[in-house]
Amino acid sequence: MYVVLITLGFSALLAFVLGAALGFFKEKFKVERDPKIDQVRAALPGVNCGGCGYPGCDGYAEAVAKGDAPITKCAPGGKAVADALGTLMGVSASAEDVVAVLLCQGKKDVAPVKGEYVGVKTCRAAKLSTGSTKLCPYGCLGFGDCVAVCQFNALHMGDDGLPHVDYATCTGCGMCVKECPQQILSSVPRTRKGSIVLCSNRTTLKATVLKSCKVGCIKCEACVKACPEQCITMVNGIPVTDYSKCTSCGVCVEKCPTKCYKLLAFE
Repeated sequence: MYVVLITLGFSALLAFVLGAALGFFKEKFKVERDPKIDQVRAALPGVNCGGCGYPGCDGYAEAVAKGDAPITKCAPGGKAVADALGTLMGVSASAEDVVAVLLCQGKKDVAPVKGEYVGVKTCRAAKLSTGSTKLCPYGCLGFGDCVAVCQFNALHMGDDGLPHVDYATCTGCGMCVKECPQQILSSVPRTRKGSIVLCSNRTTLKATVLKSCKVGCIKCEACVKACPEQCITMVNGIPVTDYSKCTSCGVCVEKCPTKCYKLLAFE
């Protein structure tokens, strides 16, 4: 019994000494936390989507407070958060409100598949194992990897085999853009006006395009020739619009034989 009491007493004394030592050294060598980190963190929406490229809002807040990250990386917060961070950091903000746009119209009824795919049902797995499950090597694979990473319920898979964006809830965080192995989701400013080609097929042969997708761009350049503002040029087999010149007249949309040209509208 005596040995037990001595052991307990010694253990209590040792615990007290170690606790006091830890408290002393913690106070002696503590690193002061920059209060600006907490101020920046409080200004963020707290969704931890990772769209900024940092490990959640905490990681982004620390990087902004240290001056290692721009204040415009919080897509869910948009301009309001960028302005708040600009005030805290003493810099000007110029954030654009963006949304995700699918540059493909390859629905099930217009874009044939190569055959039955029996592998892992993800776009990334299908891309790695087959290159493309569809005859169009650039089209949407339709397994919904983008939908799976969206934290704002702004994407859903339609019965047509394509993901559809709800522009009312899309924050433009960019997670779906990064996740898409086909790289056919693009971040577009919500306020942008003008025309855009919803096709990513860079194949130059008209017959090949029509065989793989009935609504693909066939590189006829009718849009280029018809544009009254001469603001459309072919870049890597895809018509690209110069939005500083585009007046949203819609001539390119009317002239496109496969109707892959659309006017932007996110309302």
